[in-house]
Amino acid sequence: MKKQLLILLLSVLPFWTFSQTKPYLSLADAERITEAAEAKAKAEGWNVVIAILDDGGHLISLKRMDGVQVGSVDVAQAKAKSAVFFKRSTKVFEDAMKGEGGSRIATLPHAVGVEGGLPIFKDGVIVGSIGVSGVTSAQDGIIAQAGIDAY
Repeated sequence: MKKQLLILLLSVLPFWTFSQTKPYLSLADAERITEAAEAKAKAEGWNVVIAILDDGGHLISLKRMDGVQVGSVDVAQAKAKSAVFFKRSTKVFEDAMKGEGGSRIATLPHAVGVEGGLPIFKDGVIVGSIGVSGVTSAQDGIIAQAGIDAY
């Protein structure tokens, strides 16, 4: 009996010890953020690509609206990757690039100096990011913020 109880305990223990202990961005969260960003883009008459990444920089969702140039697919993902890797808006890098010595930003791996990438935080922990590309960088930023606001 004790041996069977021990086997049962050892077989169930890994599920308790490896349970999710930090906040994360679910697919449902990513879809909600994407839908809000897309709604803002449509309301303004802007067609864009919207990329949502997890906290490791891996793609959760990607939405390419009709008529958007193919290059925006990679740009949206790069903006999102920059935002999650550096835990800040890509606008920070865009602004830094305009200052004296700002060209050094261009040498940082995964740093994108174009507005449109924002980190996503939950309970003070980074859980992912959004990247938007397709219109001006300021417009991309507006759309990304609309997505964040829905989260």
